[in-house]
Amino acid sequence: MTLERLLGGAIYFLTGAIGILAFIYPFFLPVAADGAGLFARSQQAPLLTAVLVGLSVLALTVELQGQAINAKTVAMLGVLVAVTSVLRFLEVAFPLPGGFSPVFAPIILAGYVFGGRFGYLMGTFSLLASALITGGVGPWLPYQMFTAGWVGLTAGWLKRIPGLAGRRSDDSLNLGIGTRALILLAVFGFFWGLLYGVIINVYFWPFATGPVDQTWAPGISLGETLGRYAVFYLVTSLAWDLFRAWGNVALILLLGAPMAKALTRFQRRFHFEVGSHA
Repeated sequence: MTLERLLGGAIYFLTGAIGILAFIYPFFLPVAADGAGLFARSQQAPLLTAVLVGLSVLALTVELQGQAINAKTVAMLGVLVAVTSVLRFLEVAFPLPGGFSPVFAPIILAGYVFGGRFGYLMGTFSLLASALITGGVGPWLPYQMFTAGWVGLTAGWLKRIPGLAGRRSDDSLNLGIGTRALILLAVFGFFWGLLYGVIINVYFWPFATGPVDQTWAPGISLGETLGRYAVFYLVTSLAWDLFRAWGNVALILLLGAPMAKALTRFQRRFHFEVGSHA
């Protein structure tokens, strides 16, 4: 493994650690949850966004220098980010039911085909670009970017599952993806459709007000924190997120095979590798 690959991996790890810390640090503050705390957090969002974008660009630059990826990969990343941003614009222009969004299926499929690092960058930059286009910039943006990046990153891990990558006996692999893989990706999309909402809510939940059994308070145990959050999520978000989860399933089952075919054809034609699937 080259020094550039190691350095790139360290940057991705650091980015993930910062993201996790950004979500959970309010739980370690010895203060009561209130609006002032949420306002203070909103003031930190521009800095957090800048750090996330800077580290992502740095990781991309390091891997370019180490030839883990090449200019054609970056061009493809730019095209996919642009397409996903347009999908987000259409989502805003023509509101869809609940939390349904067409942006996650491309992130999942690209992460699966090109690998986790590519998927992470696509998720991060897609949410940033689409927010700039649609006017969706706010204190929630860096948290959306982190989480969408994790969607793409973990999609790349799926190829580690035996029997999903490298098979040639399945005729559907002529489309770039096998039946088993397509079903797994649909299940994966459903899972992340819910988990995305679970994670995003955490950025504001420590400062939320409401019934005692649905809000956080300093000093409560981890078990009680999880129990209160579970009640809060079930009451406020589950129905909304189910639209996103089932939307991901429908899009992956309908468009997964042709999209994977196009991405795989590009990958094989230009003979490059996008890091590892880790």
